[in-house]
Amino acid sequence: MAKSETLKVLALNGSLKSSSGEPSSTERMLALLLQEFAKENAQGEIVRLADHNIKPGVTSDEGEDDAWPAVREKILDADILIAGTPVWLGQPSSIIKRAMERMDAFLSEKDDGGRMVSYGRVAAVAVVGNEDGAHHISADLFQAMNDVGFTLAPNAVAYWVGEAMGSTDFKDLDEVPEAVSSAIRMLVRNTTHLARQLKAESYPPVK
Repeated sequence: MAKSETLKVLALNGSLKSSSGEPSSTERMLALLLQEFAKENAQGEIVRLADHNIKPGVTSDEGEDDAWPAVREKILDADILIAGTPVWLGQPSSIIKRAMERMDAFLSEKDDGGRMVSYGRVAAVAVVGNEDGAHHISADLFQAMNDVGFTLAPNAVAYWVGEAMGSTDFKDLDEVPEAVSSAIRMLVRNTTHLARQLKAESYPPVK
């Protein structure tokens, strides 16, 4: 796939805050990623999950007023999925976990070749927090997204963690640390490269 062809990126913001609340550090990280994606001819959208009534469950539609089917459609329309989350109690947010649970339905949603509907899409992770935990969280999310059919590129995580027991949030930093900017660039380059490879040649049938 030529670089001139546009890729679609969907970023899920797993902040516990709705858009009407305080500024979100996760939103800032995802916005930085989308700025970098734009340089690679990849158009992005952020969905703040807390703004939507995503019901608990493991199916693609949990009935009346469930907002997940619309989010699911955006996921499957994208070439690259970014799972963004803050660190809470050393864990990914409950909201991003719920999104992973809802994608469990992909395990049984397959085409005639036995491929999950998510096959051919690339996943990555973005984490922000004030305590160490980014590696643990990315490991959990990597495993979950790989289990439900997404492909992972090398170094597919960008994160920032502040000083232990500190009070500074990523959204309040005057400048983005170079280590974070470098990780963002690497994530974007690798995921867009892999996404183009998969669009050019999809996975073979598994049955």
